[in-house]
Amino acid sequence: MSICWRSTSGASALCNILWPIVPAAVSIRFIRVDLHLAIFILNYMAMIPCANLIGFAGQELARKLDKVFGVILETTLGSVVEIVMFMVLVRNEQYEVIQAAILGSVLATQLLCLGMCFIIGGLRHEEQDFDAEVGEIGSDLLLTAGFGLIIPTIFSATVTAEGSLPKEHVADRVLHISRFSSILLIGSYAIYIWFQMRTHQSIYDAIFESDENKDVDREEDLKKDKLTFTECVLALVISISLVAIIAISLVEEIEFIVEERGVSDSFVGLILVPLVEKFAEHLTAIDEAWDNQMNLALAHVLGATIQTSLFNGPLVVLVGWCMDLPMDLNFSMFNIVVLILAILVVGNFLRDQKSNYLEGSLCVIVYVNIAVAAFYYPNPPIDAKTIVPATKFLTSLVGY
Repeated sequence: MSICWRSTSGASALCNILWPIVPAAVSIRFIRVDLHLAIFILNYMAMIPCANLIGFAGQELARKLDKVFGVILETTLGSVVEIVMFMVLVRNEQYEVIQAAILGSVLATQLLCLGMCFIIGGLRHEEQDFDAEVGEIGSDLLLTAGFGLIIPTIFSATVTAEGSLPKEHVADRVLHISRFSSILLIGSYAIYIWFQMRTHQSIYDAIFESDENKDVDREEDLKKDKLTFTECVLALVISISLVAIIAISLVEEIEFIVEERGVSDSFVGLILVPLVEKFAEHLTAIDEAWDNQMNLALAHVLGATIQTSLFNGPLVVLVGWCMDLPMDLNFSMFNIVVLILAILVVGNFLRDQKSNYLEGSLCVIVYVNIAVAAFYYPNPPIDAKTIVPATKFLTSLVGY
């Protein structure tokens, strides 16, 4: 218990202060079902310590395994919150939110998290460098993912503009293209994992081992008590179970937040959901950047982004297919253009294999700009009702 409470860094340990909110968030859903806003806020906050525990237990477990496999496992465990949220969203048939959440998760990780890594690392080190194998391959995979995700949207927009097919036929063909694209994207992810774990494992082992030796707090970290393998598994089981319960409560209140409080689907999906589901990944990567372990930080940042775009997102489409639900990759034009531009921005920053706080600040500024646009992005009409401005949600929080 004391080991989990201490966590790996000061910021991570600070998140544990929110643990008392967890029982309140779980119980309020059954005690006061009418308090929709309170249920949403409490469950949103309760997700933070649970996600933090998944990240910490995953990191402890990864240290007991092979370096490359450990990093991949840690990244996958960090995405558990995201996968659970996606599954609950698709079960509730909230397609617009989940489409925005897929892209929002990519944007939050590759812009906000990467930017914070560059800033925090840059505050302690004038300039940090990383290996081409980490930066260039990550950038290439992001471009591949962006291309795969954009194809259904381009097809839909082009065919609809030409008017050569009825809308029903266009939607049906887009659904088939999305399912086929999802299979190809998951195949790309499998090749990437094979590349890292089998054919080029020695290269990545050397890179990560070199990074561990750069850790300025290495001696102090080695002296800390560690979780046993059994304790790691137990912590993961408890935290993942809590995440599943909280995710259900959180997702069930999204409709109320969108329709009654006037928050746009784009803002919920692009900003609110990704921030909490990727919380553990962000803290881990930022802590590694502070310790001058930029290759490990990038492995977590780019690894999480790649997993979302090449595996988690496509997986939702295939799960929807198995459930006979029309979940596709036909994103709004706003979302897909923002994604492609973000991939190009990040790829340009990774090209020189160096980072500093200026590049990090620019990444964060781009993300904030997207968040503001998503905040004011209108919802499509629902039963001919006009959605009130999103500012009503913020004013309700402060009581004005």
